[in-house]
Amino acid sequence: MTGTANFLSRPLQVGLVGTGYAAKLRSQALQAEPRAVLAAVAGHTLEVVQAFSQTYDAKPIASWQELVQRSSLDLIIIATVNRDHGAIVRAALKAGKHVIVEYPLALDVAEAADLIALSNAQNKLLHVEHIELLGGMHQALKASLPAIGTPFYARYATIKPERPAPQRWTYHPELFGFPLMGALSRLHRFIDLFGAVATVNCQMQLSDRHASTDPHHTTCYCTAQLRFQSGLLAEVVYAKGEAMWRPERKMEVHGEKGALIFDGDQGLLVQAEGEEPIALATRQGLFAKDTAMVLDYLIDGTPLYVTPETSLYTLKVAEAARRSTEIEQTIVVE
Repeated sequence: MTGTANFLSRPLQVGLVGTGYAAKLRSQALQAEPRAVLAAVAGHTLEVVQAFSQTYDAKPIASWQELVQRSSLDLIIIATVNRDHGAIVRAALKAGKHVIVEYPLALDVAEAADLIALSNAQNKLLHVEHIELLGGMHQALKASLPAIGTPFYARYATIKPERPAPQRWTYHPELFGFPLMGALSRLHRFIDLFGAVATVNCQMQLSDRHASTDPHHTTCYCTAQLRFQSGLLAEVVYAKGEAMWRPERKMEVHGEKGALIFDGDQGLLVQAEGEEPIALATRQGLFAKDTAMVLDYLIDGTPLYVTPETSLYTLKVAEAARRSTEIEQTIVVE
């Protein structure tokens, strides 16, 4: 994409699809950003959109279909249910808008690839947010990897007990998608660190509400074993809901010369001669940092920290994990 800055409004006019947590943080980031302004908001429920828009001094729009067609908008931010990402991205790109979308780009690999091709054909930015790469834990882990030599085994677990499980879209399989697609960052951390994946074996268990009219589940447990082309073996655990009883947010990497352990907000380098704490930067402000980096790219041409192609590759690995649960076999990643 070249020559974009000359055709953008100053400040950039932004449309937002969504009124949830990520949408709120994006809106706050835009409030503090002199180069862009949140001009319009659309969402699932008009009453909620109206209240949200009033908070951030934006215009409420009845539907995302109407929002993406507004000629005054330069950039569309998509922060709504995962199921709808692909359709909104496609409409926004066809309307000539630049796009930020929270991961995943789409719940279908072929659709995601088509959207990347469309963004290139339209000469418009398509940025898939992956703020986990900007976070203190990931940055510290990446910087500390040389200290442990060749990595041998890695594990990343995020477990969130919730009782009662909320009847939200994140517990609705159709809206959220396969767990490791909806929670794509769990795989993306490892792929950013260790490169291409050779094989995936995955298992999943869901418990429902025992009511035919309620599609929400009460517990989700998904675990995947990844064999990387380098030989490294990794395990990813993603779990949430009523049958989970103790929270966990832990990343560990074991190598020939030591281990890196990140438990919550605490980091530790373990070697034969002893242990050493690793300082972690705050997790606050990552959506604002991502937003600022997109504006740097659109206005000044500064390269972004992630490409949609790397997100697409991670989505392919997640699809391999989904297929593995279906046929109960190890899948070779093409």
